[in-house]
Amino acid sequence: MHVAFLNPQGNFDPGDYGWAQHPDFGGQLVYVKELSLALGQLGHRVDIVTRRIEDPAWPVFSSLRDAYPGHENVRILRFPCGPRKFLPKEELWPYLEEWVENILAFYDGESVFPELFTGHYADGGLASVLIRGQRGMPFTFTGHSLGAQKMDKTINRREDFARAVERFHFDRRIVAERVSMARAARIITSTVLEREEQYAHRLYRGAVDPAARGKFAVIPPGVNLDIFGADRKAPVEERIAERITRMLERDLPENRRELPVVICSSRLDRKKNHLGLIRAWAVSEELRGATNLVIVTRGVSNPLETWEEDFQGEERLLFGQIVRQIQENRLQGCVSAFDLNSQEELAACYRFVGRSKRGIFALTATYEPFGLAPLEAMAAGLPAVVTRNGGPRESLQDEGGVYGILVDPEDPHDIARGLRELVLDETRRQEMQKRGRQRVLDRYTWLRTAQGYLDEFHRILGGADSGNREFVFPGDIGESWLRKLYYDEDNGRSE
Repeated sequence: MHVAFLNPQGNFDPGDYGWAQHPDFGGQLVYVKELSLALGQLGHRVDIVTRRIEDPAWPVFSSLRDAYPGHENVRILRFPCGPRKFLPKEELWPYLEEWVENILAFYDGESVFPELFTGHYADGGLASVLIRGQRGMPFTFTGHSLGAQKMDKTINRREDFARAVERFHFDRRIVAERVSMARAARIITSTVLEREEQYAHRLYRGAVDPAARGKFAVIPPGVNLDIFGADRKAPVEERIAERITRMLERDLPENRRELPVVICSSRLDRKKNHLGLIRAWAVSEELRGATNLVIVTRGVSNPLETWEEDFQGEERLLFGQIVRQIQENRLQGCVSAFDLNSQEELAACYRFVGRSKRGIFALTATYEPFGLAPLEAMAAGLPAVVTRNGGPRESLQDEGGVYGILVDPEDPHDIARGLRELVLDETRRQEMQKRGRQRVLDRYTWLRTAQGYLDEFHRILGGADSGNREFVFPGDIGESWLRKLYYDEDNGRSE
C-alpha cells in the first residue's frame, strides 16, 4: 500500500531537529513519525508530507526530499506553503490551497498517487478535504486535539471571545475541523472517551455524530520501545546517570539525596498542572518527609535559579509561579529541576531513577486527551500516578485491573494520596511497575497502532467509506457565525 500523511505544521527530519524548540514540534510529530516508520516496517510505502521552510533559523527543513536512514519505505516530502520563513500553525491557513496544489503537481509528475491520505490536526484535515475534492481520494482524519476544547479553556468570559478568535484563528480552525470530520472516510481517535466527549461538543453538531461508530475507529498510539524499553541501554545512559546525580546534589541537601524520586516531565503549560502537583507536597507532611520532586525542563539547566533570564512569555510566568509556590510552602530542598533535551535522554533518566531512586512518574494534568507520556515512563520501568481526567482512565485501568494510580488533579490531597500509595509501600510500587510495563507491551506499541490503521485502510478501500460528500457550509462563516454556534444563541439553526 502507498499512503501519504499530511502534516503541514512543524516539520520532520532524520535527526528530529527542533522537537524541543517550538510548541508546534510536539507529540503530533512523534505520532506521525513513529506510525509511518511502523507502517514502513510492515512493508508499506509512506510519504510524510509537510511544509518546506527556507529559513536560516531552521536550516534542515529546506530540501524537497528527506528520509530516515534504514527506513527505505518512508519518505519525507516538503512543499512550499506561503512565505519561505517558518510560520506557527495559526498562520498557515491562508496558504493551504497553495500547499495542496504543490502536492498534487508532485504526484502528477510521479504519475503514481497514494491510495489513501491521512490528515493530521485541523490543517492536515483541511488539506485532505481539498485533495478529495479535486481527485476523489479518500482520507482518514486524526485530530490530535480539537479547537472546541481549546476554546473552552481559553475563553472564560464573553469579553474574551473576539481576542481569542483573533489570536488562535478559531473561526478557521473550527470550520476546518467540521468539514474534515464530515468528509473523512474515517475519524481516528485514541480512546472511546475522546470520541464520546470531544466530538460531541456543540461546535461539531451537524458535522459528525459521535454515536455513529462506523464513522470512527479507536486506535491508541504506541510507545517506541527502541527508545523507552526498560532493557535498552542508550549511548547516553552513563552520562545521564552522572548528570542526574550531580543535579540532585546541587538542589537537595545531603540527607535527602537517597529518598525516592517523583519525576514530572511535561512541557511548561498551565493545563499540565505543575502547580497542583507541587501542592501535594505542601499539604502532605508525610510526602515531604519521604520523597523528592524532580521537574524536567527543556533547554534550561538550572531553572530554579535562572528562570527569569532563561524562560520567555507564558513559560516564564508559569515557572515563576512554580518557584514562588516552592518558596511560600518552604519546599526548598524537596525539589530539583534540570533539563533533558531528547527522548533518548529522557528514557535514560527514567531507567536510572527507576533502578536507583525507586522512581515514580507523575502527570497530574487537568485533562489529558490520551496520555502517551505515562506509557513511555511505564515502558521504561516507572510506575505512574496520573490524572483521572481523560484517556488515562482507559489506558491505566480496565476489567482486568489497574496498571497505575489515577488521581483527581484538582485535589492536592488526592494527588498526595496516590503518590504515598507507591512511595510508602515498596511492594505496591514494584507491583505497579511490573503491571504497568506489561500493559504497554500488550497494548501500546507502534506496530499495533500501524496494524489498526491498516485494518481501517483496507475497509475504506474495500468500500466502507463514510465520508459525506454532500456536506456544505453556509456562506457566512467567521467570528459572528462561530459566536452563535459557540454560545448556541440560535438553538442550532446555524447548522
